Amino acid sequence: MSLADLKEDDALPKADQEPYRPWSYDLAATDLYIPRLKDGQQRWFAAVTRAGSKKQYARVLVLAEKAKSKRWEMVATVDLDNPSQLPKIVLDKDGYATAVDPASTSLAAPVDLLRSAVIDNFATGGDLTGRKVLAPTEAAKRQVKVHHDTIHKFGTRGTTQFASATTKFPAGYALKISTGALVVFSHSHTQHDAVAAPGLEIVPEKRDRAWLGTTPRPAFTYTFTCSDVAAVPTTPKPSSLLGYGCRRTDAEASGPGAAV
Repeated sequence: MSLADLKEDDALPKADQEPYRPWSYDLAATDLYIPRLKDGQQRWFAAVTRAGSKKQYARVLVLAEKAKSKRWEMVATVDLDNPSQLPKIVLDKDGYATAVDPASTSLAAPVDLLRSAVIDNFATGGDLTGRKVLAPTEAAKRQVKVHHDTIHKFGTRGTTQFASATTKFPAGYALKISTGALVVFSHSHTQHDAVAAPGLEIVPEKRDRAWLGTTPRPAFTYTFTCSDVAAVPTTPKPSSLLGYGCRRTDAEASGPGAAV
């Protein structure tokens, strides 16, 4: 459960709150990928853990050591849509993985371009860069579907627009695969909902109340923080988005009397 989940849950009526369940992973069904790093580089490693009766679910984890505290933290978790699509991570003779600079121009899509492409899937349905940079995987199609479904949710009574937001966690992590790199990164985007005519208002939904309270307003802007994982080739081909997950991490009212 993320901090955003805890905040949302705490704002719900007691009857609607879900009991907290400590999380754990089955180490017997987890593969670790530890990269060789140079002196002075941040220490990190990745893991792929599997769950389900037939281990049919997979999640990519990235853990990094914080420079000041020297404590290890999980900095990314991303569920894979199809574990069979996970490319094989290259290991050296000693069993170590190879770290790749996710911003390297040797990759067909450096991390900033990947970030722009996934945000474009939400913002335009992939019309600008999304479909050029990313292959039509299930994860990419789901992002486009979010765009198509959400912008029409109010019908003629309101509008919804997605836009890029400052990425709170700009660091990316990448490991060498035979065709390029497996890249784990974060992006942030906003969703702005507004009524189409004076006198109309939007009622905050239950999960919004941690930030917005219960007072209807003519417009709200929500911020989402997301984790993404993609297989990126070195040759000029589309990258494959293998999975992503988003959490609402902020929201604010706009328009007359917007303070909450």
